[in-house]
Amino acid sequence: MKVLHTTVTRKGQITVPKEAREALGLREGDRVNVILRDGRVEIERAGSVVARTAGIFSGRARLMTAAELRDAAEQAIADDVIMSMPS
Repeated sequence: MKVLHTTVTRKGQITVPKEAREALGLREGDRVNVILRDGRVEIERAGSVVARTAGIFSGRARLMTAAELRDAAEQAIADDVIMSMPS
């Protein structure tokens, strides 16, 4: 285990030491997760939304064409209008 030191600023911010950034592959603008575990704080690289959600819809219904989407939207609007009309 290697200990790297940094200082907390008046605003509660810290600078992640270069060696730690390099070890995590962090660059400017990257997001990190701060994990509180058993009285300790851990920092890990947060995966991108794209990486975390890739493939979650695979194997589902086929994608609709633009024309099919437009028709479905028009039908949904028509159904909503009919449902909101007084009997």
